[in-house]
Order: sequence, then C-alpha cells, then structure tokens
Amino acid sequence: MKDDSIAKSTPQFGTVEYKPQGGADQCKSCNQPITGTYFRVNGAMTCSNCAQGVERQLPKDTHQDYVRGIVFGIGGAILGLILYAAFGIITGLVIGYLSLAVGYIVGKAIKMGSGGMGGRRYQIAAALLTYAAVSMAAIPIGLGQYAKQHAKEVKANPPAQMQSQPQQADQPNDPEAARQAEASAKPKHGLGAVLLGLALLGLVSPILELQNPIQGMIGLVILFVGIRIAWQLTAGTAMQIIGPFNQAAPTSVSDRTETG
Repeated sequence: MKDDSIAKSTPQFGTVEYKPQGGADQCKSCNQPITGTYFRVNGAMTCSNCAQGVERQLPKDTHQDYVRGIVFGIGGAILGLILYAAFGIITGLVIGYLSLAVGYIVGKAIKMGSGGMGGRRYQIAAALLTYAAVSMAAIPIGLGQYAKQHAKEVKANPPAQMQSQPQQADQPNDPEAARQAEASAKPKHGLGAVLLGLALLGLVSPILELQNPIQGMIGLVILFVGIRIAWQLTAGTAMQIIGPFNQAAPTSVSDRTETG
C-alpha cells in the first residue's frame, strides 16, 4: 500500500493525458486546475510553476562533465582493448563477441565520468572509442601470434653456428666499410613512424578482415552492435518542456528546454 501511494504521488511525464469531456484541465504534477497559460512536459499538461520547477531540476551539461566523461571513456577503451587482446593472445582465438563487452565498458565509463550526463556528443565519443579499442586490439594480437610462430620455427630449425673468429680476422680492417655496415644496420624508420604505421594498420583491420568475406562481415556486424550498445548507454535524458500555450488557443509559442 505504501508503494502504491508513493507511485501515485510522483509526477509522471512519460505519458500524455487529455482532459475528459466536460472537465477542467489539471496539472499533471500538482493536480491543480490550469488557468491561463500552461506547458507540456513530455506531452503532459503542466502548470507554469511546476514546469519551471522541472526545468530547474534538469541536470546541466558542462564542459567539465564532458571532459571527465571522455577521460573515463579513454580509460574504459584501454581496459577493453587489454581484455580483448589478452583473450586473443592467451587462447589464440579472436572472438568478435568481445566487441559487445568493449562497447558496454566504454559506455558505462563515459556515463560514470560525466556524472550521468549523456547526449549526442557523448554518443559520438563512445562510438569512436569503442571502434578504436576493438580495431587496435588487432595489433597486440598479431604481434603475439607472430612471436609464437617465430618461436616454433626457431625451435624446429635452430640457426647455424657462427663461423669461427679466425675467418673474420682475414677480412681487411676498413673503417669506411665498417661505418657503412653500421649505418645499414640501423633502422630506416624512427619509432614514431613505426607506431603510427601500426596504429593506422590497426584502425583499418576490421576492413582488412573482409578479405575473408563471410568472417569479415560477421565481425563488422558484431562490432556495429557493440558500438550500438555504447551509443545507447550514453544517450541523454529524454525530458522535453515546450510552451507556453494559451488555454483558450493552445498554440505553441516557444520551445523551452530539450535535453538528450
């Protein structure tokens, strides 16, 4: 009984109610008769005082909330990348369904960092971070598989022993040739260029998977579902306040507030 009384006293703005024939219009929040101007909160008729109270209670999205949400989202993406890559390296299997978990982690992290705020810019960030986490996981997975394969090849075919030192002593001691040999032994590309190349390769890895059409398409669909999960988790609160309207001539004058 107590729960029913609380539910009945709580304003409900999720549904639209129309006045009964022959009755007076009442505010959906305070149940008082409406005279003069009124508003609609998510379609429900509301008096001016209650509409202003709802508007004041709406959370305000700030730049600090957004930045904090992005920072938490990046942390969630890194965590999702580690989990995705670790599973692939340890088991040797790449399961696309882990994209769903990555999307959930990223969406929840952004929501936590922003203090519950959401909206289109949060959704775009969540989608990009989810895609980046899943696609970049291909880099450590590929490196891990290469290392395992190389170790197997070395174990199966041990390298030949180096030639004895006396043979090297017969070679002429040419400083210029030594400098050229040392220069050729140095890597031609810096570490930054290598990392950038790996990052670009990782970002396009879901597209490269289409070389196997069936498996690649399934992976893209699952990735899209994971992105969709992150998108839905970071959606804004649907609260729309429109008005004021004139009770005699219910025509919209302006849109007051719309979030999400």
